[in-house]
Amino acid sequence: MQMRPTLSWTPPAGLRPGSTDPEPVADALRSGGVLVLSGAGLSTESGIPDYRGEGGSLRRHTPMTYQEFTAGAQARRRYWARSHLGWRTFGRARPNAGHRAVAAFGRRGLLSGVITQNVDGLHQAAGSAGVVELHGSLERVVCLSCGSFEPRREVARRLAEANPGFEPVAAALNPDGDADLTDEQVGDFRVVPCARCAGVLKPDVVFFGESVPPGRVEDCRALVADAGSLLVLGSSLTVMSGLRFVRQAARAGKPVLIVNNDPTRGDEHALTRVALPLGPTLTALADRLDVPLDEDAAT
Repeated sequence: MQMRPTLSWTPPAGLRPGSTDPEPVADALRSGGVLVLSGAGLSTESGIPDYRGEGGSLRRHTPMTYQEFTAGAQARRRYWARSHLGWRTFGRARPNAGHRAVAAFGRRGLLSGVITQNVDGLHQAAGSAGVVELHGSLERVVCLSCGSFEPRREVARRLAEANPGFEPVAAALNPDGDADLTDEQVGDFRVVPCARCAGVLKPDVVFFGESVPPGRVEDCRALVADAGSLLVLGSSLTVMSGLRFVRQAARAGKPVLIVNNDPTRGDEHALTRVALPLGPTLTALADRLDVPLDEDAAT
């Protein structure tokens, strides 16, 4: 039986509204030891859509599940055709003010770490160090047979050689780098095998219906245990992969602060949810704390 992704979460009655006062976040940053947990909403200002916000991709698109991907060659053809096209746009995305602010807080020593649910690599491009990629990275491809890794750019090169003239126009781009294409546009797209063993290749990301590697989860739990507070940026926390860390922090009595325009599944555990745009809010917090942003990271 195939698992379907969690598409929505309905806020319970009585959930308090979001605040427009970011001062509690500033207080937490002043105290230091802040662990950042970021989601797709942090990358929307870089041109990468989120899943569940206004205009989010789940309103029109159901992501490929791990079960579908491994079940048949046709599903893999469809995925790789869409992902190959989306990669070109995805790879051109640049860090926005929110990413640069997180990197600046880290350089100032205000953060204990960064966990991201995103697979776009924009935290690292902005200058953040030691980022834990909870759901993996589109920069790598893994063979499901021999376990070897290959850089995505090399797989993209091989796919381009195998599919000369493949230049369809996508209707939209999704947060996982998957572009919206019709079956007709996918056509007879050729998928390339593992260069080492000719096995099935998959981007090194956690698909819906797939589990985060246990060791990675334990690393994140250790980061939560060592943190002074948890700051969630741009995540609805609808799926358990991120929500479990919010619950862990709350159980341990650590302040949880959320910056997200829409209500989240973690609001009941949070000291506050700041319902303001991420880029301007984090930039204003950096100004308030006299933390300079590295503008060069955006170029």
